[in-house]
Amino acid sequence: MTSTLQPSKPPPLSPSARSSYTLTRSQNEANMSRPSRFWAPAPPPATKLGRHRRLAPLAGIHVSPICLGAMSIGDQWGQYGMGKMDKDRSFRLLDAFYAAGGNFVDTANAYQDETSERFLGEWMAARGVRDQMVVATKYSTNYKRAADLPQKSTYVGNNMKSLYLSVEASLAKLQTDYIDILYLHWWDWECSIEEVMNGLHHLIAQRKVLYLVRILLAGGDGTAAAAHTVQGSLRHARGAWRILQRKFEREIILMAREEGMALAPCNVLAAGRIRTDEEEERRRETGELGRRTASNEWERTPDQRRVCQALEKVAQEAVFLHSHAVAIAYVMQKTPYVFPIVGGRKVEHLMDNIAALDIALSPAQIAHLEDVLPFDVGFPTSMIGDGPEFIAMYKASGHFDKWPTQQAIRPEE
Repeated sequence: MTSTLQPSKPPPLSPSARSSYTLTRSQNEANMSRPSRFWAPAPPPATKLGRHRRLAPLAGIHVSPICLGAMSIGDQWGQYGMGKMDKDRSFRLLDAFYAAGGNFVDTANAYQDETSERFLGEWMAARGVRDQMVVATKYSTNYKRAADLPQKSTYVGNNMKSLYLSVEASLAKLQTDYIDILYLHWWDWECSIEEVMNGLHHLIAQRKVLYLVRILLAGGDGTAAAAHTVQGSLRHARGAWRILQRKFEREIILMAREEGMALAPCNVLAAGRIRTDEEEERRRETGELGRRTASNEWERTPDQRRVCQALEKVAQEAVFLHSHAVAIAYVMQKTPYVFPIVGGRKVEHLMDNIAALDIALSPAQIAHLEDVLPFDVGFPTSMIGDGPEFIAMYKASGHFDKWPTQQAIRPEE
């Protein structure tokens, strides 16, 4: 005779156990109905510099919207009219940038005869923040310029040995085992694109470099170089761009859009030439003058003065104290993925520059700034435009709807 085992029924809950069960179930339901404190939102940043942005369409790392230029950090170039900062002042500026939410710093192998990288590395080590920072540095320039060496030819250019020596030296000075972003500083007209890209690729494969940048200075085929890129390669382009020099807008912006690259304009404040008439007079009277690296001419030209006056007018309309913020906002709001590199030696200037993140320039204000000096977009843009609108040959052939061009991030008005 076969017997069948029947599952036993659980004993009934006592009144106290039933009450505890009901209370626990109610608590769980309440916890699920509200956001978990485990994933509570991060506290608001001290300034908008702490609202980080994706670097580029093809680079998912997030960085502060303004990059701190570290060419003035270091103490070896004061005698050349470039300004200098001792270690204590450099640390104070870096502390202020970090406290404001900044994480993106731009330096180079040769800045301040290597003391820029060295001070930055010592600061990151002292504060324990290396992995929180995104550090960009460069190779190509002879970083042993001031060293007492009989031969220096292997330390300059885009070639493989210059690249190897520079990167190894930068890693040591920065006190790190990887560089977030490596720039090719300038095109030397001596190396093939294949040699450069092969050398850079191996750095990516070795995890010594995470992202690569093409510097757009004095020629060099940036588009062809982009065609030779490998995974993790050229995701960022750097070059001189400012309201006083708009040649960057002719083709570089279009190339960056097509290649999924970010733009890091340098010299946005024209080496300090964006200033008021009162400031220029004060510099003249005190003997402070201005940067005199390439020549002794530090005063603004008449055209530069007119642009500065237009910047001052917009700054007054926006109720901001300094025209620097307007000049920075101009390049940031022309196209997406723009991260201006802005230097300086004073914390108060840093805070003035961060104010650019609060300015929403109107189309009328941008037109006012651009109308001061004539700008020739050049051929072929003068014939076929720059993409947002269909040209006459299209419009004569039918009716078309164009996908809108991605816009820059703008503060709420």
